[in-house]
Amino acid sequence: MKDFKFCLIFLMSIFLASCQTNEPEWTELFNGKDLAGWSANQNPASFKIEDGLLIANGPISHLFYSGDFNKGVFRNFELKAMVKTDPSCNSGIVFHTQEQPYGPLLRGYEVQINNSYERQGDFLELKKTGSLYGIRNVYYPTVKDNEWFELSFKVVENRCEVFVNGTKVVDYIQPNDPYRPKNDKLKVFSAGRIALQCHDEQSKVYFKSIQVKPLPKAEKFELLVSKEWDDKITKMMFENFPVIDFHVHLKGGLTIAQACENSLKLGINYGIAPNCGLKFPVTDDASLAAYMDTVQTKPIFRGMQAEGREWVTLFSPEAVAKFDYIFTDGMTWTDHKGRRMRLWMPDETFVDDEQKFMDELVSKIESVVSQEPIDIHVNPTFLPAVIAARYDELWTNARIDRFVKVLADHGVALEINSRYKLPTEKILRKAKEAGVKFTFGTNNTGADLGTLDYSFEMKEKLGLTYKDMFMPKKQNEKPVLVKGLPAKITG
Repeated sequence: MKDFKFCLIFLMSIFLASCQTNEPEWTELFNGKDLAGWSANQNPASFKIEDGLLIANGPISHLFYSGDFNKGVFRNFELKAMVKTDPSCNSGIVFHTQEQPYGPLLRGYEVQINNSYERQGDFLELKKTGSLYGIRNVYYPTVKDNEWFELSFKVVENRCEVFVNGTKVVDYIQPNDPYRPKNDKLKVFSAGRIALQCHDEQSKVYFKSIQVKPLPKAEKFELLVSKEWDDKITKMMFENFPVIDFHVHLKGGLTIAQACENSLKLGINYGIAPNCGLKFPVTDDASLAAYMDTVQTKPIFRGMQAEGREWVTLFSPEAVAKFDYIFTDGMTWTDHKGRRMRLWMPDETFVDDEQKFMDELVSKIESVVSQEPIDIHVNPTFLPAVIAARYDELWTNARIDRFVKVLADHGVALEINSRYKLPTEKILRKAKEAGVKFTFGTNNTGADLGTLDYSFEMKEKLGLTYKDMFMPKKQNEKPVLVKGLPAKITG
């Protein structure tokens, strides 16, 4: 009987083993001692080994994996690397490429490594770590310099998913005939080498481990968006244009996870902002800190919507400076008769005389923009329903000039709001001529974030480039730390 049981168990173990799929295993491409299996093109001295680390630092060069594993050619695979950057590092891992003697690689995709690098000459580099360079850009720095992090990506047929410390930041599905500029036609999925980039002498990046796992052939993935949308977004990504909606609220059941999923699908980066002010969810430093704890590891910008005029009395500058940027509007203020108005609420809006109301509105906006330490003026030029039909008449050239001047004088960006379709093209043109920077924003009331249609329309009509767009300032340049909070409320 015992022999029978033993035979039965033995046969079952063989059967179960035969049913199991042999999962591919991770293979280390860097041995920690030398560059065996790797070959550099120009300036090979830009890559060296120190203390068991592979370091890229020097004149432009690329280091190709040309070892025996998988014959050095990869199509479907996963890669994970332990990476650390010095300040001003600009590097990347290129895949589906091939050796070439010099210059930027023409074939394949690059996964960007850049946590703080910004400029080379007149070019402002906006694409941060995890970007599928020029295809799906990540504008928020999810990791810091001088800290080890894991950069990983998975390539299957026409799809690439990129992760930073396990958080997905890119999920790109390539259409059959993708938009590519004339000189970038070879930036498509295929098969080829893996290469590390050394960008320049000021850039320094460290690799502790580079592992790869080949994956089997698979079916192509269907697009989750239209071909027209993919072309539109990809074109802007190649232009280095910051496709960011800085004005998103968690309303109507929208969660941060859903916003992040929408970002991966559409290619739009998001800035999510709580409402901060009197009788709002965030009312003091303690509730602000509690909110920040909920968004620490999310791949989003952290905005603050400063509500009402009382907000300047509720928070410390140090607490406010934890946000990436601050925005407010001219929709809440107290008129000359002491009536506190919220212009989007008909029963809280008082227009006794249209012209006097408009003059007071413009004066209030001037006070807010000039005195409050904000980065962006949002919901711009909004008028209450009772006079909205006369928008073009009431926003006279003189009032527009005052509005544009105060923005330009104080370096405050102007939102192009897709929900309200404001400001008009006329006002935006004057703002551009005055050197005002712009942002895109939705100000959603529910879970549907839309697709920034009006913002994109105005981008094309005005010929906006990345140089016309606002990006959050460095910590020591934030207005709340430079100019502080006003001693009293502004309106």
